[in-house]
Amino acid sequence: MKEIDISNKTFEDIKHTDENGVEFWYARELMKILEYNKWENFEKVINKAKNACENSGISAFDHFPDVRKMVQIGSDAEREQKDYQLTRYACYLIAQNGDSRKKVIALAQTYFAVQTRKQEINEKEYTSLTEEEKRFYQRDLTKKGNYSLNKTAKEAGVKNFDKFHNAGYKGLYNGETADDIAKRKGLRYREDILDNMGSDELIANLFRISQTEQKLRKDNIQGEKEANKTHYKIGKNIREVIAKNGGTMPEDLPTPEKSLKQLEKENNTIIKK
Repeated sequence: MKEIDISNKTFEDIKHTDENGVEFWYARELMKILEYNKWENFEKVINKAKNACENSGISAFDHFPDVRKMVQIGSDAEREQKDYQLTRYACYLIAQNGDSRKKVIALAQTYFAVQTRKQEINEKEYTSLTEEEKRFYQRDLTKKGNYSLNKTAKEAGVKNFDKFHNAGYKGLYNGETADDIAKRKGLRYREDILDNMGSDELIANLFRISQTEQKLRKDNIQGEKEANKTHYKIGKNIREVIAKNGGTMPEDLPTPEKSLKQLEKENNTIIKK
């Protein structure tokens, strides 16, 4: 058998990025790179990797979500085909559970181990950021998260987005709407409340945003009323978790002295000088 030259670029070539900048790999594309000819055999490896993931106390659903695609089987015929949308960690576990006799498996193990390590370093780097830098970082994530959530909510039938987002705030902030939060923080009219949150408060809201989107998609929630109810419940659940762990309620977290827009303006002024 002719030896296949597998380089880091090969794995990079089949990497995809979603609208939020999150990278992922399709299992059927990875299968070909890892020299598996039959889907049935490769899915056995995937199942082993999923078990390893669960045994580590990590939800396999978050790293191995299955997707369905329509593939052409003839000139005018199509059929549904099962696939998986894999995270970097999922690919790493698949490589760890693959046929170790294949040279390409060893290369995949090295590649995804290095990539996973890079992500760990990034997380460690986060702890060394200043509070202002953490705020900018988390605010960027909430912007991307809200953009994605709005698309999902629209698909579910949401039209009044102010009401939809207020439902989430009410659950997380014990009945407070966005306007109530803004008034409590002493903000000017139409000033963005997320720009006036510390990193911990932004993280709580990012969790609300991401969990709501997952719930809408996973349970195929339909109708504006049900979507609003779901957003409220997710916010309330997160609030209950914070209380159970003895954390500080979001409304009790301090409001930063300067908004992110103010900081951005000051930084731009310094750079221009």
